[in-house]
Amino acid sequence: MSISLNKNYELAGYHYKQNLGIKPALLLVDFADAYFIESSPLYGGKLCEIARQNAILLSNLARKKNIPVIFTEVMYKPGGLDGGAFYSKVPALSCFDAGTETQKLCKGFNKRETELMITKQYPSAFFGTSLAASLSFLKIDTLVIGGLTTSGCVRATCIDSISSGFITIIANEACGDRATEPHEANLFDMSAKYADLLDNKSLEEYFNNIETT
Repeated sequence: MSISLNKNYELAGYHYKQNLGIKPALLLVDFADAYFIESSPLYGGKLCEIARQNAILLSNLARKKNIPVIFTEVMYKPGGLDGGAFYSKVPALSCFDAGTETQKLCKGFNKRETELMITKQYPSAFFGTSLAASLSFLKIDTLVIGGLTTSGCVRATCIDSISSGFITIIANEACGDRATEPHEANLFDMSAKYADLLDNKSLEEYFNNIETT
C-alpha cells in the first residue's frame, strides 16, 4: 500500500523543528538587478519580485531589532576567469561581470554602510568567502536566509550554513525562483533536511523575542 509523500517523510523523521537560537543574523542572497531587468537572461518574473518585496520588509524588521543584515553579490572579472567551471556551465552568469548594470544590488534595500556585502563567485555564500568568520566573530548562532534563487544559491548556502554549525532558517516568503516547481521542491527538501521554513510574520515574532543591544 502506497503512502503520501508527506507521510513518507513524516515516518522517516524529516521536517523536525529546531530550537531557534538567541543570536540571529539575516542573510539576503544575490538580490541583483539581473533578476529584475526583463531583457536579462536571468529575469525571474513574479516570484522573484514577491521575494524582493518580502525581503525588504524583513530587512527593515531586522534593523529595528539591531539584528545584523548581511548581503551577498556575485561578481566576476570580465570574461569570468574567476568563475571557473560554474561560469562555463552557465553562460548567463556573465550578467554578474563587474561593471554591468545587471550585477548591481536591486533597488529598495537601502543597504547601510555598516552592513556587510559578501562577494562570491560560486553558489554558496560560504564557499571561498569570509562569511563564516564574520558570523563567528559576531557570535551568531542562527542564520536566517532569503534570496535568489531558491533552487540555486539559496539552497547551496542553506546546506553550507548547517554544515558550518549554524541553526538555519529559510525565510520562505523572501525566496524566489524563475518557476514555481523548482521553488517549491527545494523549499520542501530544505525543510526536510537542513532548515526550518518561517514566513515573515513568524520571523517578526522571533525577532521581537530576541534581546539585543
